[in-house]
Amino acid sequence: MMTGIWWILVILGLQRGVECWIAHRHSIWAQSQGGVEAGREHYPLLVGVHLLFFAGLALEAGVYGTVPPFWWPLPLALFLLAQALRIWCLSSLGSYWNTRIWVIPGHRPVIRGPYRYLRHPNYAVVVTELLTLPVACGAWITAAVVSVLNLWVLLRVRIPAEEAALTAYTDYRKAMPCRRWLPGHKESTEN
Repeated sequence: MMTGIWWILVILGLQRGVECWIAHRHSIWAQSQGGVEAGREHYPLLVGVHLLFFAGLALEAGVYGTVPPFWWPLPLALFLLAQALRIWCLSSLGSYWNTRIWVIPGHRPVIRGPYRYLRHPNYAVVVTELLTLPVACGAWITAAVVSVLNLWVLLRVRIPAEEAALTAYTDYRKAMPCRRWLPGHKESTEN
């Protein structure tokens, strides 16, 4: 597994690099559409959590050579399912997908694909992958520390900033009910 972790990190690093390139192109498009960026001040926190994820996996699994649990296929399968959901999120959002918070005033919020069922499915992907890949590798410290920090950044900082920006510049509250969890679940748009 020690050499395997390096391949995993390289592949994941390449994936993140492609996503950053896509996000940059989408940022240019959003700006050309009159987009407004929100949450710029907390973006380094988000990047820091992801860098800690890579560093923790490299150190704990790659250098110290952790031993994966005998049930490692389960968290690995969840990680791979999360990647499929990530692709669905990216394809559903199209040019609106970004690693930053860009909102284009007057544009309708995306409510297709997984966004029909959840408000922030891409964040569910991130939560899942930051927990499951380290667990599959036996990197328990990385799994715990990065997951707690990520949840704190998402729940206390990122999601509230995104919700506020979407509410300020679009008809988000009307288009996306207060809570959205299950297919066909109807709710009022009041808070």
